[in-house]
Amino acid sequence: MTVDAVTDVAGVRVGHATRVGGGWLTGTTVVLAPEGGAVAAVDVRGGGPGTKETDALDPRNLVQRVEAVVLTGGSAYGLDAASGVMAWLEEQGRGVRVGPQPTHVVPVVPAACVFDLGRGGDFRARPDAATGRAAVEAAAATPAGAPVAQGGVGAGTGAVIGALKGGVGTASVVLDSGITVGALVVANAVGSPLDPATGALYGEWYEGRRLRLPDEDVHEAALRRLAECAARNAPPPLNTTLAVVATDARLSKAQAQKLAGTAHDGIARAVRPVHLLHDGDTVFALATGTRPLARATDDGRLAEDPAAADDPLALNDVLAVGADMVTRAVVRAVRAAEPVESAGGVWPSYTQLYGDGQA
Repeated sequence: MTVDAVTDVAGVRVGHATRVGGGWLTGTTVVLAPEGGAVAAVDVRGGGPGTKETDALDPRNLVQRVEAVVLTGGSAYGLDAASGVMAWLEEQGRGVRVGPQPTHVVPVVPAACVFDLGRGGDFRARPDAATGRAAVEAAAATPAGAPVAQGGVGAGTGAVIGALKGGVGTASVVLDSGITVGALVVANAVGSPLDPATGALYGEWYEGRRLRLPDEDVHEAALRRLAECAARNAPPPLNTTLAVVATDARLSKAQAQKLAGTAHDGIARAVRPVHLLHDGDTVFALATGTRPLARATDDGRLAEDPAAADDPLALNDVLAVGADMVTRAVVRAVRAAEPVESAGGVWPSYTQLYGDGQA
């Protein structure tokens, strides 16, 4: 049974730590790999990224596997959340072995942040090491294959996309080969997910079904409301969309990096414009390696030839759906978001303006 989330990739868990009220509107999300880690890579396309340990993921460098990826609010300040995740992993003996004892490990914890400073009213209310620890403990406490909370939770708590409230979204698919690919997104972009001509979400044009467009009067009222809120908020144009794409396919670091790169296409389908100087758009890829990289035969079964179990062209299928899952995850983040009014601003949600009706 699948839950249409990145946790459909066996062994992958997600935990959120959320802070709201009293000037807070921020949080941290941790994607925890199975014990022993996952092959990892990253691709950064935004012009203003805030990241940690991304150089370690270069295929030319030593580290092959990581135990967790941290997505966090708080801009560069929030990267401190990764320290709490590192401390927890060290206590579990999880990380790169650097000494003779099993406890002699250094956890490599890649992290990326979104800008949400001041959105709750207090500019100094941002995630720290304790927030990161709370998120990784929440991930570790979830059962395998658990659903993932979406919308204004974790790193998506203070997320804004265009003039709309953003948040966390996730999606997954199982290929005919049996390989699972899932994505988790924090939708917090300068660009908008909303087609200004129709009120439809850009990403839903790619869902393979006919859309029911909003009524013209509803759309006009929504545009007026969005303009009012944008004028009132006057936020600095500092935003980022983050994603983790995970699969159980057996990938090399170079193949995982290709997956991270093509997954950016999923953001570009759902948000316009994208990858601006204001953005820090970053996509991580995780590969747990429990399934061979193979294509299904005509009868829907994997070929029995062992050589087919390492078919490099089978990566194409993973690349294609990786981008699709990112697009779906952005749409789900926007639809799951709830409106927020705080001392830092007012951000309506898409469903508040347009309802939740879909064709």
